[in-house]
Amino acid sequence: MPIFEYICQECKHEFEALVFGRDKAKCPKCQSKKLSPQLSVFAVSAKGSASAATPSGGCGSCGDPRGPGACSLGDLD
Repeated sequence: MPIFEYICQECKHEFEALVFGRDKAKCPKCQSKKLSPQLSVFAVSAKGSASAATPSGGCGSCGDPRGPGACSLGDLD
């Protein structure tokens, strides 16, 4: 299930919303559907580890926890 981040254009409330299929998100504060989507930061689970890679430590293209450019190295396990 994708989680999207929005800023309401009516009341400026910042929030996250789960959006299913063709459903449209609405502001939980004022119920407006006039929203500005925001770029979301995501985490990728490292293979064989319970920790998640952060964007500052992972590859910017694929999220590989070995760092930038690691996706072109192939699997070292």
